[in-house]
Amino acid sequence: MNVAGESAGPEAIAAVCGFDPTMPNAARVYDYLLGGKDNFAADRQAAEALLTALPDAALAARTNRAFLAEAVRRVAEQGVTQFVDIGAGLPTAPNVHDCARMVVPHARVVYVDNDPVVVTYARALLAPDNLVTVISADARDHAAILGAPEFGSLIDLSKPVCVMFVSTLHFLPADQADAAVAAFRERMAPGSYLVISAGHNDERNIPVRDQVQAAYGRNMTLTGRTSAEIAAYFGDFELMPPGLVPLTEWPLDVPDGPHSPPRSTSSPAAAAVLAGIGRKLR
Repeated sequence: MNVAGESAGPEAIAAVCGFDPTMPNAARVYDYLLGGKDNFAADRQAAEALLTALPDAALAARTNRAFLAEAVRRVAEQGVTQFVDIGAGLPTAPNVHDCARMVVPHARVVYVDNDPVVVTYARALLAPDNLVTVISADARDHAAILGAPEFGSLIDLSKPVCVMFVSTLHFLPADQADAAVAAFRERMAPGSYLVISAGHNDERNIPVRDQVQAAYGRNMTLTGRTSAEIAAYFGDFELMPPGLVPLTEWPLDVPDGPHSPPRSTSSPAAAAVLAGIGRKLR
């Protein structure tokens, strides 16, 4: 996303909002890996360190984004018209509302993030759209999200809704991630969908785990989960095909991009992320 001329740049936003731009942020690291420009030097340094540890990290980021787009389209095809993206990050094409509206033209979308750069840029970009809103809140503060007037003005939880935690939960302590998902899962009406992608903690990750953690810095703790723990996020929801599987097993159209190794048929970093779409039956 480039909102030059519509809002201040990252440095100006940092000065106004009073946060430390020398600390990397997961959303802005992700933006850099996707080829975006809305990031600070600390984010770029963290991203380059991550690419040293995981040379295919940018390919994994694009694969994750492709999963988000595919999931939104699949859910919209089931007639769902309202979407909540928790830990949304910087609005990067394809956006949730764009993907949804390819199927349901009047889809309503709530984006949630706690990063001031994300929130400021997203609000500037999306201001003309009265069916989209951006809430400034931490993913762990589900009470604030659910109680926000902007949430209630667009989302009716008595009707089917799609709630997304895409590449977010592995940045939260395990108990807080569990509580965040449960708070939404329990309130969703039958016919609703839960979309999740999360880092999978297994023996393949051990050799580079410390390097990846070092790249993100001490202010972000990675908490990869076992496949059983990630499956538990879905509760008794019915998983859509192909189920809860590595990103590399989803049939996705992954675009080319910068910061990438030569094209390969698989990405170890993407394979370490499990992704699924669950439907609430009752």
